[in-house]
Amino acid sequence: MNPIRLCIVGATGRFGSTIVKEISGDFELVGAVASSNNKNAGKSLRNIGLRDSDTILHTSSSMAEALKNADIVISVTNPVAELENAPKIAKAGKKLVIGTTGFTPEQSSKLRASIEKVPALIASNFSIGMTFVFSIASLTSSLPPEYDTSIVEAHHTGKADSPSGTALTLGNIISKARGYSKTIFDRRAAGKRGKEELEILAQRLGGVPGIHEINIAGPYEMIRIEHIAFSRSVFAQGALLAAKWLHDVKKSGIYSMQDVLKPK
Repeated sequence: MNPIRLCIVGATGRFGSTIVKEISGDFELVGAVASSNNKNAGKSLRNIGLRDSDTILHTSSSMAEALKNADIVISVTNPVAELENAPKIAKAGKKLVIGTTGFTPEQSSKLRASIEKVPALIASNFSIGMTFVFSIASLTSSLPPEYDTSIVEAHHTGKADSPSGTALTLGNIISKARGYSKTIFDRRAAGKRGKEELEILAQRLGGVPGIHEINIAGPYEMIRIEHIAFSRSVFAQGALLAAKWLHDVKKSGIYSMQDVLKPK
């Protein structure tokens, strides 16, 4: 079997560089893209100390060159860059895995419309464990109405979006399951909790890769579901698993990590 040829967009960022370093086995890195102002553009990944590879680091202006030999593109950038790059990647006919977070609802809709003609996968979190937690979160629909649910998340100080995309995904799942119509991010401004409210609280501290808690409390008991990421490698390995799965997908459309982990 020939290796799956990958291009990584956002290759020098926290997440992208971890993916670059984790590539092995079934994959071959054939393209790498960074932001337009990256000082290492034009150099090999070996020369910049990212990977023992002759692959050249391109920018968005020369992205077509980075894409041309790729079977699948993994893109982990920011919402503005993603909305610029994703349509170009889809127009080139490349399958696409997106791990960028922080989109507004309008940006998310625009992104999905721009890539729906190729097989694509979007995930706010590539962790296998968190995908399992998403499934557990949907089971909160079976709890009595007097049970309240809150989400707490913690990430490193450099994370730009808050709350995390993972926390928002959990919030959407739980709100649908529990019938919540309002999300509170600051209890101080909201006062007494209403039955229609879901709480999502965010912390930014140190170098934490990611912690997410679902706290559920009834009148006389509390349930705590916690997921802790020890390293960004767990997300990188999940992104590569998603790319391997997407490689065999023929039908255009937008998929998720839940699709990747469905029993065959």
